[in-house]
Amino acid sequence: QMRLVESGGGLVQPGGSLTLSCAASGSVFYRQAMRWYRQAPGKGRELVAFISNAGGGYTNYANSVKGRFTISRDNAKNTIHLRMQSLNAEDTAVYYCQTTSSGTEYWGQGTQVTVSS
Repeated sequence: QMRLVESGGGLVQPGGSLTLSCAASGSVFYRQAMRWYRQAPGKGRELVAFISNAGGGYTNYANSVKGRFTISRDNAKNTIHLRMQSLNAEDTAVYYCQTTSSGTEYWGQGTQVTVSS
């Protein structure tokens, strides 16, 4: 059983930056590959970023955020981060962290990011 709690969302101006965090419960966090998804109003959920387990040596990004977003992990704190830069209105969405363990998907409650002037 894992619990995921996102934080760090808010209102930011176009061109601004924001860093999201996701704190995970459980002692096996370092074994978990982790993902950030987002869901914009009226749209489906989109995979934004992926980081591999353990040292997090492999990352991957949606084309829409490549070069602007950076996913990272801190296994000592059971936390992942999503550093978002050069934000624009199309990045407005609820952002969720997600992982799968023993065939079960775990999702956080989401954190709202609004990009607006």
